[in-house]
Amino acid sequence: MAECEVCGNDYEMSFEVHAAGAVHTFDSIECAAQRMAPICDNCQCRILGHGLQADGAFFCCAHCARLQGKAQLVDHG
Repeated sequence: MAECEVCGNDYEMSFEVHAAGAVHTFDSIECAAQRMAPICDNCQCRILGHGLQADGAFFCCAHCARLQGKAQLVDHG
């Protein structure tokens, strides 16, 4: 068993995520998303899909990007 780094649950079905040279241990997708998913710089929601990025800022959609002055960004089609 391994302990989730977000909630501390010691769970027999925990899993590891390897990203950017680090190893993270979670007990659920929910905890993994809380730790690893970027946050929209406009509405502060977790970005679980593709999202958009400009000048180091993350956005969940083109609407949020436009509200922050990034009119060149468009949603993926």
